[in-house]
Amino acid sequence: QVQPLESGGGLVQAGGSLRLSCAASPSIVGIKAMGWYRQAPGKQRELVAEMTVSGITNYADSMKGRFTVSQDKTRRTWNLQMDRLNAEDTAVYICNIRGAWGDYWGQGTQVTVSP
Repeated sequence: QVQPLESGGGLVQAGGSLRLSCAASPSIVGIKAMGWYRQAPGKQRELVAEMTVSGITNYADSMKGRFTVSQDKTRRTWNLQMDRLNAEDTAVYICNIRGAWGDYWGQGTQVTVSP
């Protein structure tokens, strides 16, 4: 199993919070960075946030101040804390890990925000 494993999606009311996690399998080596992307129906995939293993982060403008990406001590599990969610945040959230041999994409986890 090489594909990153996401968890934590679900249904939440507007204004609420969710926490997503992404875990890298042992098969993924030489990890340089990870990123969270999302894709809503009928829209292109867009970057949500990304983090290098050294801890440098980058957020899409619409997520700044609401979303926070972090990594655990092993630097093989990353979390995305999403606060003050709104209906426009409804999408499939997909984890990407940049390793020594290329990019690895998860299957995605659905986040649905009800008005």
